[in-house]
Amino acid sequence: MSVGATETLDPAGTPGTPGTPGTDGHAVAEGVALTAVLVAAARAIETHRPDALARDPYAEHFVRAVPAAADWPLHPQDVPAGEADPLWGRLGRYFALRTRALDDQLLRAVQLGARQVVLLGAGLDARAYRLDWPSDCALYEIDRPEVLAFKQGVLDGIEARPTTPHRVTVGTDLRTDWAQALTDAGFRPDRPTAWLAEGLLLYLPGTAERELFATVARLSAPGSTLAYEAKLGIESAAVRANPVYTATRDRTGIDLLALFDADPRPDTPADLRAHGWSTTDHTPFEFTRHYGRGPLPEPDDTLAANRWVFAVRP
Repeated sequence: MSVGATETLDPAGTPGTPGTPGTDGHAVAEGVALTAVLVAAARAIETHRPDALARDPYAEHFVRAVPAAADWPLHPQDVPAGEADPLWGRLGRYFALRTRALDDQLLRAVQLGARQVVLLGAGLDARAYRLDWPSDCALYEIDRPEVLAFKQGVLDGIEARPTTPHRVTVGTDLRTDWAQALTDAGFRPDRPTAWLAEGLLLYLPGTAERELFATVARLSAPGSTLAYEAKLGIESAAVRANPVYTATRDRTGIDLLALFDADPRPDTPADLRAHGWSTTDHTPFEFTRHYGRGPLPEPDDTLAANRWVFAVRP
């Protein structure tokens, strides 16, 4: 069964009505879902910077629709300490840098011939609306039905229109048979695909991460690419006490350390190489140097263990 550009699928595969459940903000008001609102607020602030790494005019609309985020800043002038602010400065700029690097990676994959893009755990990602896609490129967003419904309700409320005629939302849990839901929605495993898992793996158990990427490998034709964010190991007590974590908890109610999965992390790059992929991993600071702006290393750094991994199936 195929779904249209503004439909959603529930885990049973039944079309849902966009913007009905969850549009009041409760669908993203707690737990991991609220971290998507945190990232949206960071993108909103970044959008108004004169030296913005990425611009997302939709981000502030998502934040404004969530009562739990009513007092969060949406503009640099709302952050008096600027980039010295551990939450909206340093962590916010990290999210902006990540957005820019992964935007560029996806667009590069499309330039090289991929005509399918799959966003795993899409959350409040607005790439289907703010990036320029070829007219024959299909973009699939996978997330829980209530998250996608909230997102669609906000976008419909501002009469937003995607930049691709082939945006497909697939409402399903990545811990279920999401591959079947994706193929039912029109995805073609025989075509090169650009996959993205942004801000997802940190919250998944190691076994779920392995299963996720085994499925990605199975569904990927030669020429496919994969980009994802990972964190190496368990951080020290000094890092866990860093103001980035404490300020996020105290000022937004989001305890990132409690949300991060404590399981040992699998060696996903090695697993991918075993399936014939080539992989490269990077620190965020490499991209700070590349773009000329972004966070730099500091003592007991919450970003030091973060890696952005790019993989290609030749």
